[in-house]
Amino acid sequence: MVDANQHHQQKQVLQPVLVLGPPLIFEHFESQYSHKYTFLKAFASSLPIEQFLETHRVDPTSIRAILCNPFQRVSAEVLRLLPSLGIVVTSSIGTDHIDLAECYSRRVQVATAGGLFSEDVADLAVGLLIDVLRKISAGDRYVRRRVDEFQPWNYPLGSKVGGKRVGIVGLGKIGILVARRLEAFGCRVVYNSRKEKAFVSYPFYSNVVDLAADSDALVLCCPLTEQTYHMVNREVMLALGKEGVIVNIGRGALIDEKELVQCLMEGKIGGTGLDVFENEPNVPKELFELDNVVLSPHAAALTLECFNSTCEDVARNLEAFFSSQPLVSPIMDA
Repeated sequence: MVDANQHHQQKQVLQPVLVLGPPLIFEHFESQYSHKYTFLKAFASSLPIEQFLETHRVDPTSIRAILCNPFQRVSAEVLRLLPSLGIVVTSSIGTDHIDLAECYSRRVQVATAGGLFSEDVADLAVGLLIDVLRKISAGDRYVRRRVDEFQPWNYPLGSKVGGKRVGIVGLGKIGILVARRLEAFGCRVVYNSRKEKAFVSYPFYSNVVDLAADSDALVLCCPLTEQTYHMVNREVMLALGKEGVIVNIGRGALIDEKELVQCLMEGKIGGTGLDVFENEPNVPKELFELDNVVLSPHAAALTLECFNSTCEDVARNLEAFFSSQPLVSPIMDA
């Protein structure tokens, strides 16, 4: 009987964590930390959050933490339902899915995956650029279609990577890693960012149109904000030109996707490599038939190493919060 009581008491002190949109890591994370937290799986229900809490008889004032992924909006409405909320932990680098202004006004801390993804995302950005220029994916399809034989002399020429002038939009943690990798290939790096970086010697452009006009390729590494929404519009694409390539590992809505499709169909730009899309998981069908387009399923950070590190980082942020310690990777402190 004593053991049963102790077990009951232990269950009583588990901290509730509201899970909105499960991170890829969640199943593993839950198995590792279910002894510390009660996971309220709102993502598994079709009910609005308020009704979900009512149905499961959860007192909204008991919830102090939210765990989410970048595909589930953490809106002001959701935040206002939880008067005791103290932290939102996202398994992503980006925070455009979280109402940061509301978090700030309510003194809710926000923690991200920090720099865990940076190297993996930079690797894929460079990989997409090489793929588009050297036609790797297109060549793979060409060989597979021929089955028994292929004729390299009939295959379109690719383009050299070394010597290309690559404009990086957003020279933060990921952007600088992309730049360093491209330097190793002999590329010349130029960039646009919110402000000029004193610690680099790369030429700075305050205007994305001017950056595009002086680049052979653009790599988008910046966050999605009101200011960066559709920053790559038709004017930028035309400035980049018919041989120009666009790589996006930031957020889909950095690009005006309809204009991108149109410019690709009209031959106004040379190609694109996309890991993100404006209306995920929907992808414009016109892109599927184009050999100068390489598509990736928002997978830039999906490596085993990153998976394990993200689990640890989420756990450390939650542990720090519930222990009243500084967060490991805060984007916003209370």
